[in-house]
Amino acid sequence: MNSRERFLASLDCRPTDRPPIWFMRQAGRYLPEYRELRQKHSFPTMVTTPDLAAEVALQPLRRFALDAAILFSDILVIPEALGQPYHFCEKKGIGMAFTLDTPEAIRRLDPTTIEEKLAYVPATLRLLRRELGDRTALLGFSGAPWTLAAYMLEGRSSPHFRKAKTFALTHPRALSQLLSILTQAIGVYLRQQFEAGADAVQIFDSWAAAVPGSLYFDWSLKWTQRLIAELPPECPVILFAKGIGHHAVSLAAAGPQGLSLDATVRLSEVRRRLDQPIALQGNLDSAYLETSPQVVRAATQSILKDMALFDGHIFNLGHGILPGSKLSCVEAMVETVCCFRRLSQGQMSTEGA
Repeated sequence: MNSRERFLASLDCRPTDRPPIWFMRQAGRYLPEYRELRQKHSFPTMVTTPDLAAEVALQPLRRFALDAAILFSDILVIPEALGQPYHFCEKKGIGMAFTLDTPEAIRRLDPTTIEEKLAYVPATLRLLRRELGDRTALLGFSGAPWTLAAYMLEGRSSPHFRKAKTFALTHPRALSQLLSILTQAIGVYLRQQFEAGADAVQIFDSWAAAVPGSLYFDWSLKWTQRLIAELPPECPVILFAKGIGHHAVSLAAAGPQGLSLDATVRLSEVRRRLDQPIALQGNLDSAYLETSPQVVRAATQSILKDMALFDGHIFNLGHGILPGSKLSCVEAMVETVCCFRRLSQGQMSTEGA
């Protein structure tokens, strides 16, 4: 079973030589070759130039035995294509060119040219598909409607998104209009990715936990559910919603084939709560990769053993890989998963005999 077959079989919760491994955010400042490329090109240039974006996506696979590559891009390309550009502020995170602070500003967004403005993304995926062939899975992604709305209404990165929530509470109709526009735009964008060669797509609701609990369905999950329903049925979807593992049953009911969980929950406990065949992905805390190989091996083995009795487990981090991650720790994590898989294969062969 090659890497691509292993990954897709896990999404179908079929028995495999388990588990596949990939990183939520493979590219980053932890790779020296990425830093070297970053010195020559701005981040927007790298994202919007297919040759450069494909090169960045391939860099981790040249170092590590990963089963899937992920598109190199940013979730905020959608707001930019709608008419609200973004930029990175040094030591301050993401900044939008302006804030959607009135209902009129939302009505000025233009979703009609999404395919044209984001054509560089399927171009990147086609390059990757040719390079990877059928041996390695290829994943696309997007931010979820609420997470994108939070940035657009706040105007920047924020630990609490108070401005976004205040607007949403004050202008519920305008919020619904924005989420509807985003759901439509993301649907077009993810279909583009699937048609260009992505084997599956992931939806990141990174700021799901910022929503007041009683409004979570209305502001977030309802729109994600609509988005998944609008995608081709043959396109596998992995849903990640940070900080709300207690909503795992509702998240699974939204229709994804895979549920990605952060490091605040125990995967086996979530698995026992779910009564449908859905893959679980995760969930090593990214901070482990800044410690030591010995610590990483122990933590990785703990997760693998916890999920050893279940099919449909995709080993991953609980969130994006951190810039300070040590290469030796990443190597230890990947080697631990590969060793576990070899032992599982041997056990399966012995049982089959």
